[in-house]
Amino acid sequence: MTSKTANSHSNEHTPRLVVFVVYPDIVLLDLVGPLQVFSHALDPLTQSNGYSCKVVSIDGGMVATNTVVSIPSEPLCDLLKQPVHTLVVVGGDGAIAGMRDTRLVAQIKALGDRAQRVSSVCSGALVLAATGLLDGRRAVTHWDDCEMLAREFPRVCVELDPIFIKDDDVWTSAGITAGIDMALAIVAEDLGRQSALSVARSMVAQMARSGGQSQYSPALDRQIRDSKGRFTELHAWISDNLSSDLNVETLASQAGMSARNFARVYASVMGKTPGKAVEAMRIGRAQDLLETSTKSLKQVAKLSGFRGEDRMRRAFLRMLSVTPSEYRQNFRAEEPSHYGH
Repeated sequence: MTSKTANSHSNEHTPRLVVFVVYPDIVLLDLVGPLQVFSHALDPLTQSNGYSCKVVSIDGGMVATNTVVSIPSEPLCDLLKQPVHTLVVVGGDGAIAGMRDTRLVAQIKALGDRAQRVSSVCSGALVLAATGLLDGRRAVTHWDDCEMLAREFPRVCVELDPIFIKDDDVWTSAGITAGIDMALAIVAEDLGRQSALSVARSMVAQMARSGGQSQYSPALDRQIRDSKGRFTELHAWISDNLSSDLNVETLASQAGMSARNFARVYASVMGKTPGKAVEAMRIGRAQDLLETSTKSLKQVAKLSGFRGEDRMRRAFLRMLSVTPSEYRQNFRAEEPSHYGH
């Protein structure tokens, strides 16, 4: 990529060029969600379009999606000499064939080297990784494709959980609607939070799920990892006793195992230590309370089993990259309306 930062702009009144790369069998929403965000974003100084958008494919023409709708596109090579601000590689079932298409990968690499920012939506990370532009970077994709991304491209630091990740001027997002969250965050970085809020409001979208928001629930993660249900009863017991002192000895006793054997087996099955698992469940409880109640942070920490508000804050920063108060600001559910009462 160019050494210019994503915020640099040759002319602040010129719309930033966003190029979407598509190929056969993309997921339609992976394209149109972020495309809608960039198309509606206004430059706060001029109230004119902040971005201009182009959709490109290897040869141009109509490109099939995973729906009955096909997408018109321009030849990718036509953009190779234009100053690209943001490159977006779209995801879909065709990503596996795309990452093995040497001509497509080479042209995306050439375009990405010139772009101020590169990004991918969902499984588009597989195609972007094939260019080498994700080497040494933290990256995410749809949870169902994370294993393939890590296996096929071992130089990429794959993370399972986040909705999107920004690593310098390289952005990747998880499945489908996460591309909208990523696009809104990019608009906020380029044009300011108010511009992103205006787009989110027009799309009736939440503004904005942070990159630290999980792409699926910890409860689902536990079920997937513990497919044989070995620790199902233990997890239910932990959930009912989060305010207790849940050390390894206590958990091992509840599971009917020695502490040493329990710690070893649990980490092998669940992919994390018992202590980290308890912390994740406490964070999950705190998230629920922050979203659905008006309890103080001190009360939330106590009800979630944290020994103090500061410990809860450090846990949130470590696992979600946001503070509890920032989390509440972003994800607090609106009070229900009581029409007619």
